[in-house]
Amino acid sequence: MEIERINENTIKFYISYVDIEELGFEKEEIWYNRERSEQLFWQMMDEVNYREDFNPEGPLWIQVQAMEKGLEIVVTKAKVSKNGEHLELETEDGNIDLPVDDQLDNILEEKFGDNKKEDEDEKNDELMEENLWIIVEFDEFENLIQLSHQLQDVSDFGEETLYSYKDNYYLYMEFSYDVLDEHRQEDVISQVLEYASDSSLSIHLLEEYGKRLMENNAFEQVRTYFPKDV
Repeated sequence: MEIERINENTIKFYISYVDIEELGFEKEEIWYNRERSEQLFWQMMDEVNYREDFNPEGPLWIQVQAMEKGLEIVVTKAKVSKNGEHLELETEDGNIDLPVDDQLDNILEEKFGDNKKEDEDEKNDELMEENLWIIVEFDEFENLIQLSHQLQDVSDFGEETLYSYKDNYYLYMEFSYDVLDEHRQEDVISQVLEYASDSSLSIHLLEEYGKRLMENNAFEQVRTYFPKDV
C-alpha cells in the first residue's frame, strides 16, 4: 500500500486490487457488502496509523476513487467550528466549511457508523495507546528460537503472541510500562529487530486470517519446546 501524507489532517493512500485480495477480501464484495468494506477500510487505517502516526479520531471525510488496478483513498480529519455549526476541512484544494445538519449527520453516519461505535472505537484507541506494541515478522522459525533465548534474562515485560500467516511467523508484542520503562522497552525492541523485521500487518488481520500458535508468553513456550543446547 502506497501512502502519501498531504498535511497534518489529510492523508492519501493507494491500494491495488491484488493487495486487497491478499488481505482476504474480494473485489466485488468491497462495493456491495458494507460490513466487509468497513472491515477493509479500518484495516487499512490501522496500517496508515502505524506507518504515519495518523490516528483516525473524530469525524472523518473520505473520498474514494476507483482506479483501473486499485483504489485511491483520501482521508481528512474534520474539526467542528467553535459555534458547533460547521465542520472545517483542510483539503488539497483548500479549506471547506460544511454545515452540521441532519443531512450531513446522515452522510457521516452512513460512512462511519453511529456515534456509539465511534465512542467505543475511541475508548479502544485510548486503551491501545497506554502500552507500546509492535508486530514483527520472522523469515525462519530458528530466528525466533534464538531470540527467545537471547531475552531469557528479561522478566515478563508484557504480552507476546505468536501467529502464522501465509507461511510466515508474526509476533505481536505489547509492553507494560509497569514492568519496563521506556528506555528498557527500546532496548528490547532493538534486540528483537536483530532477529526479525518490522511488519505493517495489523493485529486485526492476524486475528481474523492468521493462526494463533502461542498466546501471551510465546518466548517462554518457545524456550520450553526448544531448549538451548548445553
